[in-house]
Amino acid sequence: MNRRIVLPLALAGATAVLAACGGGDTETASGESGDPIRIGVVGASEDYWQAFTELADEEGIDVELVNFTDYTQPNPALSQGQLDLNQFQHLQYLAAYNVANDDDLTPIGATAIYPLGLYSQKHQSLEDIPEGGEVAIPNDETNQARALLVLQDAGLITLEGGGSSTSLPSDVVEEESRVTVTPVAAEQTATALNSVDASVINNDFVADAGLEPTDALYQDQADSPGARPYINVWVARSEDAGNETFQRLVDLYHSPEVEEASSQASGGTAVFTDNPADELAEILDGIQTDLAAH
Repeated sequence: MNRRIVLPLALAGATAVLAACGGGDTETASGESGDPIRIGVVGASEDYWQAFTELADEEGIDVELVNFTDYTQPNPALSQGQLDLNQFQHLQYLAAYNVANDDDLTPIGATAIYPLGLYSQKHQSLEDIPEGGEVAIPNDETNQARALLVLQDAGLITLEGGGSSTSLPSDVVEEESRVTVTPVAAEQTATALNSVDASVINNDFVADAGLEPTDALYQDQADSPGARPYINVWVARSEDAGNETFQRLVDLYHSPEVEEASSQASGGTAVFTDNPADELAEILDGIQTDLAAH
């Protein structure tokens, strides 16, 4: 089996990434050089990547996984030609990168949405949360806006202008909202459960609170407008958006064995989606327009 994982990835910068990938040849995107297709991922040791690379090998597609531990690196590495694809981010994150770096990396396929949930140790349902209750939300730029949209979808707050993926706590319309929000570090949303009525907690920290995803009082719905920016995607350079081999890799990710392993890795929270590339590009463009206006 022609499976390669580049481990560990040096974190010193782009040059180190390129060296780890085995050289300076960046012609693999067209498939003309015969080199493996290099894919930047986070968590290359997960079982679903094993299943994915085995399927790719069966079809004669030579894949090399390049493992990253720092989310800030796969996009520059792709833009600079050190990778052919990456698959680790949602549209909101990609939009923020493109706007900040004047880049045009492009989504070519969807993978899944990982719902963001509202949890409580004091209340058993949304209806139990009292008027004037306090809800903790993550304070990082990406998750804060999403948490606000979750609370609005749950009927707990109202956001100015209906809310967006760039909403801030200052956009909460107090007189139309049932609860107040308190931004805290994402890792503190779980520990805050002891002192607030509820917390919006990232999946990474749910287990830390002794909770299961099924304990959520509410979570954003994969088919809701508020969840669209958080579709996780395959990303290529814009000139490679039509690459047929890359599109076949997108399709392989949705094979039953890959989705099953991915679902297990997410604790059953992954909601798989196969939005077409043109729809993803439209969503991305809208997010980038909003970000550029702020």
